[in-house]
Amino acid sequence: MSKRIEYLVELGKRIGTSEELQESVISAGHKNAWFTKEFVQYALDAIAHEMLSENKLNQWLAKYDMREVNKTVGLIFAGNIPLVGFHDFLCCYVAGCEMKIKLSLKDDTLFSEVMNILFEIDPTAKEKIEIIDTLKDFDAVIATGSDNTNRNFEYYFRKYPKILRKSRNAIAILTGDETTNDLELLADDIFLYFGFGCRNVSKIYVPVGYDITKLFPHFEKYKWLHQHGKYMNNYDYNRTLLLLNKTPHLANEYIALVENESIPSPISTLHYQFWHDENVLNTFLKKNAERIQCVVSGEPERWKLASSVKFGQSQHPELWDYADGVDTLAFLLGL
Repeated sequence: MSKRIEYLVELGKRIGTSEELQESVISAGHKNAWFTKEFVQYALDAIAHEMLSENKLNQWLAKYDMREVNKTVGLIFAGNIPLVGFHDFLCCYVAGCEMKIKLSLKDDTLFSEVMNILFEIDPTAKEKIEIIDTLKDFDAVIATGSDNTNRNFEYYFRKYPKILRKSRNAIAILTGDETTNDLELLADDIFLYFGFGCRNVSKIYVPVGYDITKLFPHFEKYKWLHQHGKYMNNYDYNRTLLLLNKTPHLANEYIALVENESIPSPISTLHYQFWHDENVLNTFLKKNAERIQCVVSGEPERWKLASSVKFGQSQHPELWDYADGVDTLAFLLGL
């Protein structure tokens, strides 16, 4: 195990210096316009400096009775944000599993190059990790997809031990006491990766009487989105629907704020809702826990949901912050 940690730490170092990986960053952006250089680099930095930190790896694994899991695990990655499946890979790697990995066509460049770097560091990993087109001959599966895809997964993998993830979103809760820095960090929670991540804030709860327009100045660092063609196609389409349907809303040139009870919101749209009773809101969080990936606020301990983080931290989960609250490593160690 100590050797694998050593390899992962070295991988983190090389992610930051690999010229081949930087070429993959550019090619990934050419293939998928949502993968801008800035956002891909953000994802790589988070992996290198947070997931592959020696201290955090040791802290994470110390909680488990680690053993070698001699099983083949099928991994199906989503392609909503760059390298979104890396944590599932990491869990399998530290557990010693063989892996058959099906990449998303939206993100089939970056992970392969990261694996090439790992194979240079740990040649034995090449014998255990296979990128495949069709998943077969496996003992268990971990798959992430949309709600519709998840229904298919439930059927196809009904006979196998599995972790199946479907669509979730993050929400943010404001009290009115937020600082300028808090609200600028909230912009990261909303706009990073164009809002495609399951940990992106798609809805905010604000206190009754809150002036929602005061948020706009704090979103200014993302005004460059106005120059991104695919994003603006979504903005123009969704804004047109709001106007045609005469739906009350507030908008600047790159995002529309709409009062709506729904937690998911379309790309380029942010839902909001007023709240006045903390107990009512906490009851709502408990009732809708399976739809909410995390809660973002200035006081995470105040809100009764397991995954609650401070402003600006939604895209910086710890190694032990498992998607959907399902302990992936415990699942693997139990196979």
